[in-house]
Amino acid sequence: MNIVMPKPFTFEGGKRAVLLLHGFTGNSADVRMLGRFLEKKGYTSHAPHYKGHGVPPEELVHTGPEDWWKDVIGGYEFLKNKGHNEIAIAGLSLGGVFSLKLGYTVPVKGIVPMCAPMHIKSEEVMYKGILAYAREYKKHEGKSEEQIEQEMTEFEKTPMNTLKALQNLIADVRNHVDMIYAPTFVVQARHDHMINTESANIIYNEVESERKELKWYEESGHVITLDKERDQLHEDIYQFLESLNWQE
Repeated sequence: MNIVMPKPFTFEGGKRAVLLLHGFTGNSADVRMLGRFLEKKGYTSHAPHYKGHGVPPEELVHTGPEDWWKDVIGGYEFLKNKGHNEIAIAGLSLGGVFSLKLGYTVPVKGIVPMCAPMHIKSEEVMYKGILAYAREYKKHEGKSEEQIEQEMTEFEKTPMNTLKALQNLIADVRNHVDMIYAPTFVVQARHDHMINTESANIIYNEVESERKELKWYEESGHVITLDKERDQLHEDIYQFLESLNWQE
């Protein structure tokens, strides 16, 4: 059975642009509803895919943060090349980490990190996450249980150098959060079991932005963009974007 995986997207809604960034082992579907919502409100959005994402998990483990960062910068440049001089960033999980990194690397209009980790999770926890992702992907492909078990046994033999590099990326971004001056809206789900939720307070306290806010979503889990408070989240992000001092 052929499955159609989500593709990167660009929704053209107006001059104001937002770069939307998905999470680790995620894809553009994480932020697609947010993109459609913003399009209706007159914003253009673009969501790239990171290398090794939205493809079989065997490809994921041969990529790392340097590859993904190139894709993030590529997404930013894509919007620039389309004539958008002012770009806001909204990112989920790893995408939130990258949104912060963009905040001290290139000019950005505003930043919305959603459930972005600042604490290093143990490699073991992250490894379990990759295995769960791999198994789920294979199920979606319509493979038999027997075939899945066989492939998972092979998959588990693969060295996961990606995880150490990912931990280093998170530590590096955390060390630079105090170099961020762009308006920042920190979003955190209360029932987030994937990351240490103290991360939200770290980001909020350490960014040097004059305009910053932190909001907790009491009913949501880690993938907050697809959870039960997503409509409220969409509205809150829109209000934050509207409050920025756009030139056009």
